[in-house]
Amino acid sequence: MLWGGAVFLALVAPSWAWAEDKPIITVHRTPSGVRFALQGAKGKSPAPTLFVFATGAEESLRNADFNKVGRLLGRQGYLCVSLDIPCHGEDQNAKETGLGGWRVRLEKGDMLVPGFVAKASAVLDHLIKEGYTDPRRVAACGTSRGGFIALHFAAAEPRVRCVAAFAPVTNLLALREFTGMEKHKATRALALTHSAGKLAGRHVWVCIGNRDERVNTDDVIALTRRVVAASSASDKAVPVELHVMPTVGHRIHDTAHEEAAAWVLACMKDAGAGR
Repeated sequence: MLWGGAVFLALVAPSWAWAEDKPIITVHRTPSGVRFALQGAKGKSPAPTLFVFATGAEESLRNADFNKVGRLLGRQGYLCVSLDIPCHGEDQNAKETGLGGWRVRLEKGDMLVPGFVAKASAVLDHLIKEGYTDPRRVAACGTSRGGFIALHFAAAEPRVRCVAAFAPVTNLLALREFTGMEKHKATRALALTHSAGKLAGRHVWVCIGNRDERVNTDDVIALTRRVVAASSASDKAVPVELHVMPTVGHRIHDTAHEEAAAWVLACMKDAGAGR
C-alpha cells in the first residue's frame, strides 16, 4: 500500500485540535423532519463529509468500533454524519427492533431500503444547501448491517464518491434472522449483487474475515466480483478493493479503520478538479 504511507502517518499523528476520546456529537433535523447526528461543526467553507452507518445515529458516531475511521478523518477536517438505520435508535419500537425488525417490516410489505435512502439523501441535500458539505467530497461507510446500508446508499446516491464497508452484510438470506425467507421476493431483491451495476465505476473498499460465518465471506467476495464485472471495459484499473483477512468470527482486522481512512483521503485527493 505504497500510496497510503504518508497519509497513514498523518492520520495517526496526534492533533491538539481533535478530542479523540470524546468527539462532540450534536443532533439535528432537516426542514422536513429527518433526524440525523453530526460529528464536527460547520466550517467557513463546505467540508468533506463521511456518512457512517451501524446502529442508532448517535451510537454509530460515538462508538469507536464503528467510527474510528470517522475520528481519524475528523482530524483532516471531515464532518461525520449518521442516521438511525431501520429498526435502530429512534426508528424502532417493541415489535420492530434490530434485524428481527427488518424481517417484520419486509413481511409487512415495507421495502426497507428505499425509504431509508430517501432520508439519507434528504440529509445530504440539507447539508449541501446549508454550506456544511462539499458535494464533490462525500463518502460513506458502514459496519456489518451498517455496511449493507452504506452500500445501498452509495448505489442509489451518485453523489457518494466512495464507500467503505467493514464485514458487511451483502445478502440478508445469509443471516439466521431471515431463515425461511428464501422465496420472499422483496428480501431476495435486496441482495447487493442486484445493485452491482449501480456501484460500477465507483470507488469501493471492503474488508471481511476469511471465515465470517455470520455474513458469509463468499457472499461478500461475490459482490465485489460482480461490481468489477459490471464496470466498463477499459484499460484503467477498476477502483474496487477487497481485503480478505485472517480474523476470528465476525470481526475486522486491527488496522482496517486506518487503512480505510487513508483510502478515503486518496480517493478524494482529485475531487477539487471535478473528477
